[in-house]
Amino acid sequence: MTGTRTTDPLTFQHVRTDARRWRGVTALLLGVVGLSVGLGVGVRWLQAGVVTWESVAAIVALCAGVALTVFGVGSVTTGMRQSVRVVVGSLVVLASALGVWTFTPAVIATKVPPTAATQIDLAADGREVHFNTRDGVSLWAWYVPPPDGKTVIVRHGSGSTASGVLAQAEVLVTNGYGVLMTDARGHGRSDGTAMDFGWYGEADIRAALDFLTDQPEVDPTRIGVLGMSMGGEEAIGAAGSDDRIAAVVAEGATARTDADKTWLIDEYGWRGWIQVRLEWLQYGLTDLLTGASKPPTLATLARLADPTPILMITGGARPDEGRAADHIQAASPGNVSVWTVPGAGHVGGLAGSPDQWEQTVIDFLDDALQQN
Repeated sequence: MTGTRTTDPLTFQHVRTDARRWRGVTALLLGVVGLSVGLGVGVRWLQAGVVTWESVAAIVALCAGVALTVFGVGSVTTGMRQSVRVVVGSLVVLASALGVWTFTPAVIATKVPPTAATQIDLAADGREVHFNTRDGVSLWAWYVPPPDGKTVIVRHGSGSTASGVLAQAEVLVTNGYGVLMTDARGHGRSDGTAMDFGWYGEADIRAALDFLTDQPEVDPTRIGVLGMSMGGEEAIGAAGSDDRIAAVVAEGATARTDADKTWLIDEYGWRGWIQVRLEWLQYGLTDLLTGASKPPTLATLARLADPTPILMITGGARPDEGRAADHIQAASPGNVSVWTVPGAGHVGGLAGSPDQWEQTVIDFLDDALQQN
């Protein structure tokens, strides 16, 4: 009969298969998002004992992410021979896992669970103080005035508070230094939004410097910064942008952006190249999730800080810390020195070699902050 249209059943089946595969790809992408949010917020927050609507919603997202991933794998491999389906399905699962591994740290860094209120038990006279950053965030700190003007700002690592650097502060106070132990924004008793890659560090340290230079007992030419892990990276960043800092001690500082990790390519070849590219994606997503600006590399900031002396402390049990420090030193050999604590883990220098740590750090600060 003229005018009658027929549909080839094979073509129809092909169209249906293609549509199902595209739905599978969409489900996989959404699954990666759900798994990343679920792990970065739900699991992490619940592990920290924080039960809020956000953490509960993230657990729901985690469950949805698992379901979407299973559906996505099945949809993408639909219509394939069994042997091909196994191979393709395995590759799809691997790619999804790689996506979760890449993006979860960005969620962790920008969606930080509330930390416990800071508790200070320092054998020295001190007081609680508050001051504002130039972008209007109120920061909490514990201030021990200096007996002769020399003062050190002490910064903790990610997910911690000033309580985590009490031992280092105690060494400084015992050796005649004033200290200002600050809670990073969004941590402990400080206001604001936390960011555990340290991208707000320069703004926070600048506010601490503003506070100290207003104190009559502080010599504004003899202020140093000591930072652990994230705090060490923040200290290097601040020294590169504020010449009021006369010395920096950075322990466990390695990277704040993918560009800090280009040394991985020289060290690990193609594996390092792949890692740097994946971290480019990771930090790019981080940039979308935070209001902070992506900072320059630590190597660039160390060079900008010259001639401010910078002592980088690395753990002997963490070889990549040493490699990262050597990379920074190579960019600015005139002002960066590196000390590796044998056998120490990440920020474990004082605990592992207390006498040597005290002597090395105090000798460095005494030399850098000596009275003119």
